[in-house]
Amino acid sequence: MKHTVTICFANNKGGSGKSTTCSNVGAALAARGYRVLLLDGDMQCNLSLSFLDEDAVLEYARSDRNLYYAVKEQKDLKAFIVQTPFENVDLIPSSTLMSSMEYELFTKWQREFILRKLLKSVKESAQYDFILMDAPPTLGGWVMNLLCASDHLIIPVEASPWGLFGLANMFEFLQTTQEMAPDLGLLGIVITKVDERKSYFKQTKEFLENLEDISVFSTHIHVDSTVEWAQDNSKPVVQYRKSSRSAREYMALTEEILSALSFS
Repeated sequence: MKHTVTICFANNKGGSGKSTTCSNVGAALAARGYRVLLLDGDMQCNLSLSFLDEDAVLEYARSDRNLYYAVKEQKDLKAFIVQTPFENVDLIPSSTLMSSMEYELFTKWQREFILRKLLKSVKESAQYDFILMDAPPTLGGWVMNLLCASDHLIIPVEASPWGLFGLANMFEFLQTTQEMAPDLGLLGIVITKVDERKSYFKQTKEFLENLEDISVFSTHIHVDSTVEWAQDNSKPVVQYRKSSRSAREYMALTEEILSALSFS
């Protein structure tokens, strides 16, 4: 690999499956032998909870070993990386204090690029093949920071009546960010929480596929209770039950992502 590929999973609509998609793509990449660093940018800490038990996540959240503290103090992110129980997967955990990140960034010089600067040494070390970042369901300075630090964006969209709500705002926000980070590209949209017994999936799929110059992944993530059981056990579903439908779909999605990135 020539360089570390950084992908942000973002959608300003809550409940789109961002954290679940980010965690399982990360675990699927790791299962294929790639070295993965996960960066939890959401105050809900769901990405952290996908790999560490609740006690450990709360301990990191209350300490000074989390992403909030690193950005607030503008520290090199290498010192904030923690190992997970899973091979090839490391994590920079989140904190509930992330809710005040907009305030922390407000007075900073070149505030849109702080995270990119802090990630520089990690990327240049070539320690990881991929850095995957989970963004909060908002549009603001912190999400812009995450996007400016990324090479690619993936937008999970829920197949529901409100799943497309606010997507136009997301596209507009992306265009604004690309004016500052022109190398940032939209890798694609992944449709999540699919229930083919309902008409929402067909409507969502047709709408997205009719968007001009927008790629939609052919793999769709169906509703699967196994995902919730995996989350309850602090594991991504591709590790919890590899034979489950959702695990197979996340593995297939990961293959699509690698193909889109021209990986063999």
